[in-house]
Amino acid sequence: MAAYLNRTVSMMSGDGPHNRPIIVGGSSDLRHPVIRNGADNSPLQIFVRAKKKINDIFVEIEDYVKDTVNYMHELEKQQQIIDGNSVKKSEEFVNKVHGIRDVLARDHMKVAFFGRTSNGKSTVINAMLRDKILPSGIGHTTNCFLQVEGSPNDEAYLVLEGSDEKCSVESVGQLAHALCKEKLSESQLVRVFWPRNRCFLLRDDVVFVDSPGVDVTPNLDEWIDKHCLDADVFVLVANAESTLMVTEKNFFHKVSTKLSKPNIFILNNRWDASANEPEFLDQLDEQAQVRKQHQERAIDFLVKELKVCSSKEAEERIFFISAKEALLARIAEAGNSSPSATLADGFQTRYFEFQDFERKFEECISKSAVKTKFEQHSQRGKYIAGELREALDTIYNDAQRLREAKLVERKELHDKINYTEQQLMIITQEMKQKIHNMVEDVEQRVSKALNEEIRRLSNLVDEFNLPFHPEPLVLNVYKKELHTHVETGLGSNLRARLSTALALNMEASQREMTDRMQVLIPPETNSTGIIMPRRQQPFEILYRLNCDNLCADFHEDLEFRFSWGITTLIQRYAGSKKANILALRNDKREHPQNSIIPTTPIDTVDGRILCGNATAEDWSILSRIALASVSSQGTMGGLLVAGFLMKTVGWRVIIVTGAVYSCLYLYERLTWTNKAKEKSFKKQYVSHATRKLKMIVDLTSANCSHQVQQELSGTFARLCHLVDEATSDMDNKLKELEGQVNGLDKAASRAKVLRNKANYLTHELELFEDAYLKVHH
Repeated sequence: MAAYLNRTVSMMSGDGPHNRPIIVGGSSDLRHPVIRNGADNSPLQIFVRAKKKINDIFVEIEDYVKDTVNYMHELEKQQQIIDGNSVKKSEEFVNKVHGIRDVLARDHMKVAFFGRTSNGKSTVINAMLRDKILPSGIGHTTNCFLQVEGSPNDEAYLVLEGSDEKCSVESVGQLAHALCKEKLSESQLVRVFWPRNRCFLLRDDVVFVDSPGVDVTPNLDEWIDKHCLDADVFVLVANAESTLMVTEKNFFHKVSTKLSKPNIFILNNRWDASANEPEFLDQLDEQAQVRKQHQERAIDFLVKELKVCSSKEAEERIFFISAKEALLARIAEAGNSSPSATLADGFQTRYFEFQDFERKFEECISKSAVKTKFEQHSQRGKYIAGELREALDTIYNDAQRLREAKLVERKELHDKINYTEQQLMIITQEMKQKIHNMVEDVEQRVSKALNEEIRRLSNLVDEFNLPFHPEPLVLNVYKKELHTHVETGLGSNLRARLSTALALNMEASQREMTDRMQVLIPPETNSTGIIMPRRQQPFEILYRLNCDNLCADFHEDLEFRFSWGITTLIQRYAGSKKANILALRNDKREHPQNSIIPTTPIDTVDGRILCGNATAEDWSILSRIALASVSSQGTMGGLLVAGFLMKTVGWRVIIVTGAVYSCLYLYERLTWTNKAKEKSFKKQYVSHATRKLKMIVDLTSANCSHQVQQELSGTFARLCHLVDEATSDMDNKLKELEGQVNGLDKAASRAKVLRNKANYLTHELELFEDAYLKVHH
């Protein structure tokens, strides 16, 4: 009772945080009320500000999650430092944040009014809304659930459950009235949208739910599941003329089993009836005892039965009001008129208590709604930010680790490229010298072998056994076949002598090149089969002699010539002398100081060369005379020679010599057969071919060495090409590594920025909790 009196005095003196419009003075002052409007300082504004703040935070969170998911998709395309599970998990956060934003947009402070039929639930709501919106009257009035909320466009209308059609708000009296012919289901919801500017409670996102009487249906569980689980405050409207009934208690027992400590206010309505009782008009003590009785039972119900609050808190949640009087007073205030004169005594006290209920209700619903609506969202926001921060931290660490590995790989590859280029220059110089030496060696070997084969050319020609005939046509065929035989034989002999050694040297040189270059080629391409493919046939030098063209100017001489004929002897002698003189002159050039040729005794007199007892000059004259006599048409020359010889040696010697000479001539003439002609032909051919082949020794050896040079140079060029390809691949890989390092730098930098933003968002949510949850907990 003392608490009640203190609260009444406080309300009458204007103390306390309640700043809603109040009426000051006695009943005679109601015609000219003094109104103080302090809605901006209402506790409900805490919820409004908290809702705006957390909505702003979740706008940032939504943008942040989208940015993070897009960033992860970019990394996924690059197939770096992220897996599909992380991306999929992050994508789920987009839908979660979007769902939270939708819920936040619909979040409001919900208060549900329950009680027995005709206890005045609708009247209490109308009094709080300051207008007669919901149907009210004697008996069972409200037939269904009515939800009153602020209209988004300041338009009054209603919407039936399961429909989007807007109905006139005047029809709520018919649709929701229990006496209406077309009754709605008792659990059906009718949403009534009322202009926000006509009610500050609706402007501050408060939603009222009016219910049928809890004593008209057994489906309490369905009511609770459908309409009560998201309620922030429950208002039990009881009849002060009776006491709390079992039906009312059972309903809230069911509520407390599904909700953890629900916020419950108990309004003992129709308290004005106690003032109208004749026997109680002057017995305030008796009235106080009744109030105390109701209050104790209500406290026991809240504290001991439901266990939803303490005794002190329960005292602050039990009120004795007259909703009808408060509604009439507020309608009068809106019309600037005095309330009806039928108001009972003590109206001002009851009205103050109704306002005290509103003040306590506003504080409670604001605290409860902020906690129940936003605490879970804040925790989920921190969870999402934390999960993304961990994912980004992993990405950042992986990017840094992978970047360091790529930097090491890049340095190693750069060093390898430099080493390869340097070694390639060194090996190139060495291989050039190696090829040069081998080319010279091949040239010398081929030259030596060819000269030796030329010296044995007669043996090769003698092996040619095609039938010989001096007939020109046959002889031409014979010569062509001989050319082919000599060319084939020389080539075969050269190959037999040189091919094995040259092939071994070539293989050794190529193997050395391969071994040297193999070190410079990466392991993935460092395969001997790739670097040095097997040849179908071993390398072989082609000896291009072409005897057919080389000996095309060969003309055989198959005419019979007596070997002891004067002309033949003179030609043979002149030829040998000419050779000796040439040798003597050459020897003089080499030994200018009277060098003597030991094979022939030669004396000189007055600059003439003496041979035996005759000088070279005398022999020259004799040979000239002999040649002249032989070639002369007349007999004068012959007579001169014959006379000279007879005078010199005598006629007997001449006759004997002539007989022997004739026998020799006859023998040679008879033996001049095709065989002899073939022998002479081959001898002439050998002599001619020898001269021609010696002329091309240098050319042939150079050609062979060029073939070797081409083969070795080609092999080395192919190896260099492989090394160049490997170097080019390493260059491309180096550029790729550069791109990867840059990409990892960007990825790490972006991950760091996004990770810091996650920390920022988490800090914002913590500040929100400190400002709106912990302070008002």
